[in-house]
Amino acid sequence: MTVPPRPRAISGSPADSETVPKADADASLESLAQPATVPPISRTSPPAVTWRSVLISVLLLPVNDYWQIQMEMVRNSTHPTTLSLLFNVIFLLLCITGINRLIGYFAPLQVLGRGELLFIYSALAVGAAVCGADMLQFLVPMLTYSFRFADGANGWGTLINPRLPSALFVEDPMVYNAYYDGGATLWQLSHLRVWLPVVLAWTAFAAVLLWVMLCLCAILRRAWTVNEKLTYPIVQLPLQITDETSWQRGGTFRTRAFWIGFALAGSVDMLNSLNYWFPTIPAIGVPGDGQSFVDIGPLFTEKPWSALGWTPLSFYPFLIGLGIFMPLDFLFSVGFFYWFWKLQKVATVALAYDQTGRFPYVENQAFGAYFAFCLMSLWISRGYLRDVWRKATGQPSPLDDAGEPMTYRTAVWGGLAGIALLVGFAVWIGMTWWVAALFFVMYFALALAITRMRAELGTPVHDLHFTGPEMILTHVAGSRAFDGGNLVGFALFFWFNRAYRSHPMPHLLESFKLAQEAGSDYRRWAAALAILQVLAVFIGIWVIISLMYEYGAAGQVRYRPGAETFRNLAAWLANPLPGQPAELGAVGVGFAVTLLLQALRIWVPGFALHPLAFAVTSSWQINTVWLPLSIAWLIKVLLLRFGGLYAFRRSIPFFIGLMLGQFVVGGVWNILGTLIDTPTYRFWD
Repeated sequence: MTVPPRPRAISGSPADSETVPKADADASLESLAQPATVPPISRTSPPAVTWRSVLISVLLLPVNDYWQIQMEMVRNSTHPTTLSLLFNVIFLLLCITGINRLIGYFAPLQVLGRGELLFIYSALAVGAAVCGADMLQFLVPMLTYSFRFADGANGWGTLINPRLPSALFVEDPMVYNAYYDGGATLWQLSHLRVWLPVVLAWTAFAAVLLWVMLCLCAILRRAWTVNEKLTYPIVQLPLQITDETSWQRGGTFRTRAFWIGFALAGSVDMLNSLNYWFPTIPAIGVPGDGQSFVDIGPLFTEKPWSALGWTPLSFYPFLIGLGIFMPLDFLFSVGFFYWFWKLQKVATVALAYDQTGRFPYVENQAFGAYFAFCLMSLWISRGYLRDVWRKATGQPSPLDDAGEPMTYRTAVWGGLAGIALLVGFAVWIGMTWWVAALFFVMYFALALAITRMRAELGTPVHDLHFTGPEMILTHVAGSRAFDGGNLVGFALFFWFNRAYRSHPMPHLLESFKLAQEAGSDYRRWAAALAILQVLAVFIGIWVIISLMYEYGAAGQVRYRPGAETFRNLAAWLANPLPGQPAELGAVGVGFAVTLLLQALRIWVPGFALHPLAFAVTSSWQINTVWLPLSIAWLIKVLLLRFGGLYAFRRSIPFFIGLMLGQFVVGGVWNILGTLIDTPTYRFWD
């Protein structure tokens, strides 16, 4: 079955062709900087999943986790996993590629192939996401928090702790006190004996969660990658790094434009890093405070304009470089809808609706928008999905799954079995089966929407703070509608629903795109990832716990998610609230607006507002990226209008240089700060 790639794609409205003499037409890095054809998967393709690539991945997983946790939890410096493009993984890939090229001069037969490099990148990216800001970094603090901080004032000792399954928590104060106080070690028998069963239990749960994601990606890979030909902007930088032609004369890394971009972006990091330690050295941005933005919110002190709140003007060259490869209408819409949401808050205050609690229910509108996007994505592929189902159930189907990451029978029934296990786990901790099923349907709907968004547009952020199923359900239906077991379940699943910045599922689908580009065997690739992602969970948990024993969790910024988890649960249990019809109405508004915007993109030639931008700009982190993406829009418009597609193509190495300039210089400074245990400038805050 063939799905028309552009007329039916969600970004495939007339706006994609623009009025800039067909110059943009989704002028992506893939189409402009990569070969026009994809290497076929054949028996003669150099294998990507080899003992070398797997071994290197296993060895680098704890190294990357250690560096990442040092940055994000211990030192609170740069936070790579709050972005779609993980700079720490890009940095490691660049190092491995450089070492590999050096080996090639002395032992050409021992060099890693491109597929092996891309597999290592994929394994590290999935591992970094799993150990990221909104996954394990929120799980580990939860495992001890309510027992450590229960007291007579909060009543957690009687209200919460008796409801928690002992197999999932560390209750022994002799074990968790050292975790909070620091100056100790995890690696002693009395600690390991208590932690190991808990770690294994949560590793098993996370393994099933990731397995379902892998099955969904295996099902949707062909529809989104082959039929609709989505562009996957996020993976284009690793493709450039591992492409041999990029290093040859005339290639990306041998051009003057690349080194100009690299020098400009690297100079920003270098000057600001030096200024952080030596204030007499001039800085670009805000001198001395280690941040890359200026907040103009305090300039608006009078109501209703004070409702604008935090409004940063940020300067991140790497985001300008990444944004240049996104569609023009999406870039324009980011700036438009950013101010749309800001003005919505101003209007709320002006009309005195701010007295009614959470109005205008932005999180609910966002959930409605993402849910609409999920349904649109599935609707586009409905014919293909029907054939997948027929194949999985043994009925006649035109699809051949011989070359897919797994057979459709395995993907469909394996995914359903995984969901059943997740629901069974939820029932074991006290949830009602249908509430648990609804919870995971909502969760995977958001996961599908985010994954599709990344594949189609390469959006750099997708945080959705406090937009998870537990928040939507307790606000719409009310916490009063759920008994204690369900509320405990909502709280215990808060660690992977608080926000969705480091969601693993987009990285899994993007890894299949890398496998396609490398001409790799999908089956071996998926099987190896299925094992390594479980290992990544296990390693990530131990790295976090070990570092907390060394530095003390009580002094680290990332111990607070435990407080959020149990304060929410205490509020639900002690003060159950009724549902709010207005909150359900806000979900409907977000859903309807998204469908309307998509319809207008189809019906109105040149309509410039993108429905995905409406969804993305609703949450907190867009504050940090709206201006760089708006700058990218302006640069791209000027390039295409006055230089045409030729000038745009010639400029690509410059924008790649912007990305790598910040990643390399920022990465080196962060490694230095980790080695000498001192704060450094945060090139991404």
